[in-house]
Amino acid sequence: MKNCINTLLLMMLAVSTSAFANGDIAAGHKKSLVCAACHGSDGISAIPGYPNLKGQNEQYLVNALTAYKNNQRGGGLSSVMQTQASLLSESDIKNLAAYYASLK
Repeated sequence: MKNCINTLLLMMLAVSTSAFANGDIAAGHKKSLVCAACHGSDGISAIPGYPNLKGQNEQYLVNALTAYKNNQRGGGLSSVMQTQASLLSESDIKNLAAYYASLK
């Protein structure tokens, strides 16, 4: 019984992991040019209050951008991010997340 539960948990993990972002880093780099105005060309913001994106968790970035796109995230400069995210496709979001996560 314990082996069956462990196998089931591993299968669920494998399926859920495949749903995580696996974007194209090069495409994300090209798309990031507009992001650089606020978040820096290297993902490190020079503007106080603007978050650094360099090395950020890929799935977190996908979730955050998707929430902005769907107007599910508020506060601070959310109106700016909602406008920017509304212009992104699901693929763009995954690519941007992959790019920023790849920066070390």
